[in-house]
Amino acid sequence: MGLARARSLALIGVEGHTVEVEAHIGDGPAGLTLVGLPDTALREARDRIRAAIVNSGERWPEGHITVSLSPASLPKRGSGFDLAIAAAVIAADGAIPVESVHNTVFLAELGLDGRTRPVTGVLPAVLSGVRAGHPTFVVARGNAAEARLVPDAEVDATGSLIELFARLRGHPLEPPLFDDEAEPIRPEPRPARRVDLADVLGQPVARRAVEIAAAGGHHLLLVGPPGTGKSLLAERLPTILPPLTQEEAIEVTAVHSVAGQLIDGGSLVERPPFCAPHHTATRAAMVGGGSTRLRPGCVSLAHRGCLFLDEAPEFDRNVLDSLRQPLESGEVTVSRVAATALFPARFLLVLAANPCPCGRGGSACVCPSSQRRRYLARLSGPLLDRVDLKVELQPVPRAELLADRAFAESSATVAHRVAQARERAAKRLAGTPWATNAQIPGAELRRRFPVPAGALRLLGAALDRGEVSARGVDRALRVAWTLADLAGRDGPGIDDTAYAFALWSGRAQ
Repeated sequence: MGLARARSLALIGVEGHTVEVEAHIGDGPAGLTLVGLPDTALREARDRIRAAIVNSGERWPEGHITVSLSPASLPKRGSGFDLAIAAAVIAADGAIPVESVHNTVFLAELGLDGRTRPVTGVLPAVLSGVRAGHPTFVVARGNAAEARLVPDAEVDATGSLIELFARLRGHPLEPPLFDDEAEPIRPEPRPARRVDLADVLGQPVARRAVEIAAAGGHHLLLVGPPGTGKSLLAERLPTILPPLTQEEAIEVTAVHSVAGQLIDGGSLVERPPFCAPHHTATRAAMVGGGSTRLRPGCVSLAHRGCLFLDEAPEFDRNVLDSLRQPLESGEVTVSRVAATALFPARFLLVLAANPCPCGRGGSACVCPSSQRRRYLARLSGPLLDRVDLKVELQPVPRAELLADRAFAESSATVAHRVAQARERAAKRLAGTPWATNAQIPGAELRRRFPVPAGALRLLGAALDRGEVSARGVDRALRVAWTLADLAGRDGPGIDDTAYAFALWSGRAQ
């Protein structure tokens, strides 16, 4: 009779928690008892692990096996514990050295024939394991490239139980037993559609607003009839955002790993993501959720990138209002009875809307005035109050389309200005927890970065007339600082605050 311990990791959201897998073989009828809050998929591991061990040529222990997943109060979900349980059971039986599994973290699902299969969420799990002081990991070959993205992680890839046990006994198998496990088969990626801001002709105010949004991290609302370029501008906004830093890339890749949406598990997501959910998306799809497994929603898949809501008034009102909390805090908390998960959600929001249900707007509109008011009123005031830039687009005449072909700036040109503006903001915000102007709290904005009284005169008058709220004044000031950064000035002047207020109120020309 024996006892052995191995380690695995339980994911709650994007946070991994170390789980000690203890296997004890004692007297009693043959069988396996699994304790420690396992879910249905984990309970089914008993038969799966036994078949995998027997089909790998190992002897199944004859006594009663008790497997404990500690801490017992932590919910465990999924099939990623299979490999750790199998290793602990065989070590407890004395077939492999007990010390060979004690300080190793195992993450893989097992097939009935003993092959290892990849699981989702390996990157955040390995990252959490390294932070907890457990640097040695054994994963399925399909997860090896993803796991090795974590600095300081010692990753051993295995294709089967036979291969793993041979290594633990000091007799590694070369080449791997299953040839098709040597390199995971991935579908051929579709060629990426190249988009560029130069594709958008006309609309100088909207193009300028997109540049300001990218430079300062400001949320944006585009209103206009169909065909005026709202979707084109939104899709091209990520092309002028700066590339992600190493730390940001790991954050974004971890979220996509948990969601099972990594196209290439061997590389980091280095460009800001772009997420554009359909207007039929539910609240759980938008902010995250799930009954058995908590998964990130669209707001988290757009972390460090852009969330685009086309036909925004067509979204359910509750779905739109659920954006208010992540817009303020940069994270979303998903609470369920069994667990609470925290997902990062610092994104740039772009809303697009037609001026009315028929979409024509102006003199061509056939909608009753009450219907037009109700349509845009679906975007609540508290949500719009968090949007810094509001731009109305008009149809572009043919002559302007032809003339603008020679003057439309490319994404590379605009991205260079955006990068310079962000560098100026970063120098000013050095030593603070904020990276962009849009993140600065209003009180800190007024205290640390005061604006000359002359530049504030217009905003003060608008506040006295009730045209803008105190929160709106703060948002206009943030935009004014971004305009100054784009122009290379040390601070905003009266022209910057005036144009910032025009953009906030939707009156920019």
